[in-house]
Amino acid sequence: ILTALLILWLKGNDLTAEYGLCPSKVPADRLLYYLPLVLLASVNLWFGVTMNLTPLETGCYIIAMFFVGFLEELIFRGLLFQAMAKDNLKTAVIVSSVTFGIGHMVNLFNGSGADLLGSGLQVIYAIAAGFMFTTLFYKTKSLWVCIITHGCLNALSVFANEAEQTPLMEVGSAAVLTVVAAGY
Repeated sequence: ILTALLILWLKGNDLTAEYGLCPSKVPADRLLYYLPLVLLASVNLWFGVTMNLTPLETGCYIIAMFFVGFLEELIFRGLLFQAMAKDNLKTAVIVSSVTFGIGHMVNLFNGSGADLLGSGLQVIYAIAAGFMFTTLFYKTKSLWVCIITHGCLNALSVFANEAEQTPLMEVGSAAVLTVVAAGY
């Protein structure tokens, strides 16, 4: 409902392009065809795939996670970054990225069963991903690549084989995510 309301408000006020709901202004080949984003989006499949929920629950989860990715990108990049970038670009990038990462601490308290190590690592690589998404949005003037990557990353978590993950594997994958996001 929140997604629909935001879209309607943006369209009604002719703000979709200003807040990134438009095609990219940069050709994909200038951004390595977004290949590093595929690596990031696939992190939940690196240690195997399993069906954690029923097919109906899986479908609902995937849809919900795409909406979460959409909302987070629109809020942190589209609204927050755009509002702050007018005054100070560097501050806008930092605040947008860090608040995005810290916002993932909610997973400790939302009943998802996330542990302190996993949530702490998620905050770290979410800050790095936040910098990457903010930079992509700034360069391309479009949120769509960020929304699609973020939505896929979230949605594919339903297939994650968490039972096979060791703390060392969690730290290793978080390190790879952080380095790839920061490097890109």
